[in-house]
Formats: sequence, C-alpha cells, structure tokens
Amino acid sequence: MLNKERIGLVLDVETTGLGPATDEVIELAVKLFSYWPDTGEIIDVLKEEAFLREPMKSTARRNYERAFHVHGIPFDAVKGKSFIDEKIKAYFHQTDAVFAHNASFDRSFLLQMYPEVNELNWYCTMRNVPWKQYGFPNGKLLTLLQAHQITSYQTHRAMDDITYLMELLKKTSPNGNLYLQEVLEYGPMRKYRPSVSQAKMG
Repeated sequence: MLNKERIGLVLDVETTGLGPATDEVIELAVKLFSYWPDTGEIIDVLKEEAFLREPMKSTARRNYERAFHVHGIPFDAVKGKSFIDEKIKAYFHQTDAVFAHNASFDRSFLLQMYPEVNELNWYCTMRNVPWKQYGFPNGKLLTLLQAHQITSYQTHRAMDDITYLMELLKKTSPNGNLYLQEVLEYGPMRKYRPSVSQAKMG
C-alpha cells in the first residue's frame, strides 16, 4: 500500500520577530495537497487559505515596526483580526505530513498556539535536501527559487512563499529525483522537546 496517495500540508508563518517566547505569528498560509509518497509527485492542490491576526503581547507589538521591513504587512492589515482556530486545526487534522522551509522556525511559533502540531510529522524542505552539495550557495528559499528560475523576487508574504515552495518541490534534483521525494526520504523531524529550563518554568 506504499503507493496510496497521501495528503500533505505546506505552510508558512510571518511573525513579529525571531523569538517564539516574545514574538507572535501575524500571518499563516496553508495549502493542502495530495501526493504520491513513493515518487514525491504532487497530484493536486485540495484547499488553501491565509489568515491574519493582531499580535497581543507588548513585546511583539514593540517589534512590529522592525518586522514590517521584512514582511511588508502594515499593522492596519492585522488590526482587529484573529485566527479562526477551528479552520486552522481542520487543516492539521487532515494531513499526513507538514512541509515548511526552515520548519523548526514555523513549528516553534505554531506550538505556542496549537500544541497538537507537535504530534504531526514535520518535514523541513531546507534541511532535508543537500542544497550545497548540489552546487547551490545556500538553502535560502529565494536563492533556490532564483536558481530554478521560478521567481527572482520574494514578497515574504506567506501564501506567495508556499506557492513558490511547491513549485520548487516539483522540480527534479541533480540526482534525478523530485525534490519532494528527497525531502520525504530524509525523514520527519524529531518531536520538539522543551529544554530543562523551559520545562521547569512551565
């Protein structure tokens, strides 16, 4: 039954900064898709959605202006907005695997809001492919998108990033496999475990 089609979820977050304890997610984009696990071939996009939310922590709000220079989402766009938890959780419940570029970053933020994501199988599209061995200068998304002639410009909006990432995963690696197949063969990330100090604080 290896060749039974599976359901994947590719996602990306935009945040007010780099620290999950002090910063917050302000945008989440998700795309549910079907794929063949043996070849990594993407069959179809089933559903996609993007969500915005206003950050609540004082530290996250203070950091907003600096983060704005990266993601370009004006505060007015998120003001008064909140995530629709039931919809977001429905995406998590439907998937066999979650894919993200630098997945540990996305997971560390989503864990703060949805602890159940730690039980999902997460795959990192940045670390699960030996991009440097393949001759690319680094594994940054924009570098790879440019090298594969997908786009030369990155908006840093979550839906754009996952749309481009899916195009990258459909490409063939120098080894002759689809990149999604290599990501899958590398295997899922280990479950997140809080450090001893975090566990004590909790």
